Amino acid sequence: MRFKKLDLNLLVALDALLTERNVTRAGERVFLSQSTMSNALSRLRQYFDDELLVQVGGRMELTPRAVLLQDAVRDVLVRIDTTIAAKPAFDPTESEREFTLFVSDYSMQMLIPGMLALASEQRSRVRFNLQPQVNNPHRHLERGEADLLIIPQTFCSPDHPVDLLFEDQFVCVVWRESALAQGELTQERYLQAQHVTMRPPGGRQPVFDTWLANDHGVNRQIGLATYSFCAIPYLVVGTDLIGTVHARLARHLQPLLPIEIRPVPLPMRAFKQAMQWHKYMTRDPGLVWLRELLKEASVRMDDSLPPPTNG
Repeated sequence: MRFKKLDLNLLVALDALLTERNVTRAGERVFLSQSTMSNALSRLRQYFDDELLVQVGGRMELTPRAVLLQDAVRDVLVRIDTTIAAKPAFDPTESEREFTLFVSDYSMQMLIPGMLALASEQRSRVRFNLQPQVNNPHRHLERGEADLLIIPQTFCSPDHPVDLLFEDQFVCVVWRESALAQGELTQERYLQAQHVTMRPPGGRQPVFDTWLANDHGVNRQIGLATYSFCAIPYLVVGTDLIGTVHARLARHLQPLLPIEIRPVPLPMRAFKQAMQWHKYMTRDPGLVWLRELLKEASVRMDDSLPPPTNG
């Protein structure tokens, strides 16, 4: 089929080439041989009167024209997929669909188990693929590589729908035998202490540190950085380090660790965790089911938490 003299089948090949930047891998992505993909690239170059992919050192790079085409081509294919492939109804007891979610280890610990339990209660046959958070996660939505993002509302894209799942607060955790566990944790003691922080991949500023800088004009002294929220309460044990983590996570781990929980001695805004999906997928019945499942899991999240014992 052709549109304005372009064979529309070539759009799939073009998307694969612009994504993989390698003829062999692009062919594997769409189940075409290397020679067939090379032929497709030649035809695309002729149609667009542009090289699209050029050799730079040991790798292929996109030309400026190809960069402009990349998002537009992917957008067209996602629209086609969501329009044609979408089914009018969804039955989780019959469907073997796989949902890809991007989640932090905090959400993995506190929210996802409840979602899985609810899916099991419904005798669901769907499968889940949980991926770690990355920079600019909305790009994975737009490329059809993620069905749902579970991320702080601060990081949500303005281009796609957002639904708030729950709010949490930040608290401090310290080793029960440390000096910081004795007496009141004042603002002065807090700022003079050595802190454990979660540093997101890609060099992004941690959410909490951004808030401290913006709201109070202060910075913490970082004694240890980790890539995991859930590791922070474990890492303060046996040290004079202090960790600032989500209150639910601290309460969840407190029965397992010799830690004390203290309020953050600074006025703090609430942490808002949201879910986001592609605007073309809003009415997808399977995704509607998944979003409702996560909302119910959010409501039930506190049921198994012990009450705070100190702080």
